Amino acid sequence: MSTAAIPGAPLPVRTPGSRARGRHRRPERPEIPAGSPALVLAVPATAGPESRPVVDELLSIVRGEQPGIEMAAGYLDGEDALTVPGLLAQAAELGMPAPVVVPLLTGPHGYLDDLHRIAGEAGASVTDPLGPHPLLAEAVHVRLSEAGLARADRARLFAITTAADGVVLTTVGGEDAAAAAGITGVLLAARLAVPVVAAALDVPGSVAAAVDHLKATGSERPALAPLVVGPEADSELLATAAEETGCPSAAPLGAYPTIGQLIASTYLAALPAHVFQAEAEAEAAAAEQAEEQAPAAE
Repeated sequence: MSTAAIPGAPLPVRTPGSRARGRHRRPERPEIPAGSPALVLAVPATAGPESRPVVDELLSIVRGEQPGIEMAAGYLDGEDALTVPGLLAQAAELGMPAPVVVPLLTGPHGYLDDLHRIAGEAGASVTDPLGPHPLLAEAVHVRLSEAGLARADRARLFAITTAADGVVLTTVGGEDAAAAAGITGVLLAARLAVPVVAAALDVPGSVAAAVDHLKATGSERPALAPLVVGPEADSELLATAAEETGCPSAAPLGAYPTIGQLIASTYLAALPAHVFQAEAEAEAAAAEQAEEQAPAAE
């Protein structure tokens, strides 16, 4: 399937397409039933040159994962048509079902309280954040390896002299976010075979304390690994943490493919069960009707 924009509206409309054929084709993705609610990706940042490229690329990844999803990004600030309230109002004006709102966050964050209030006023639902999740641990691992701070995988046993022997998983959202990040940290530690601790960038002294803890327990080359997509974290916080601790840092997760996969799967899990049930019943009825109308075999 493909998507086409409604003139003057950022929410797209589904258009039909063809399925791949052949014995070795990729397994079929879950079909998005007609009339399903749109996905609004809630971005806790202003729509601007720093946030929009990452968000647009993530939307492109989600469309590649699930071409049938109608989606748009809603920002914290910006033109009304680009904000979450603006998109929810637009869906209501178009007579569309209340969208499913997916926060572009890896864990707890103060933005979620406002998001639930905004969505509740429009009758829309808000999913949980994207983490903790094993796919986030994979994305952090890749960013560390790209920075030369970890092996790409444990099967490659060559030495990396700059590899970290301890990792501080940095996030935003206060102590609650750091606690939730600890779960992803356990998964990351299993991948890297080094100790991993979590810290909140927006809690003064949290990252420095985590680095000190690693050093006190034997780590000589600790590194920072942001557990943030990017738009939700002030770039100055990331730079300040690296500067104050003297530790090298990997890049934010950005538009890593598994982030797009998580967005798509989070949306699918939030779709009302009756949407898929109605679609299945319609397909069964159509198949039964076709069988009744088929000529009897000679």
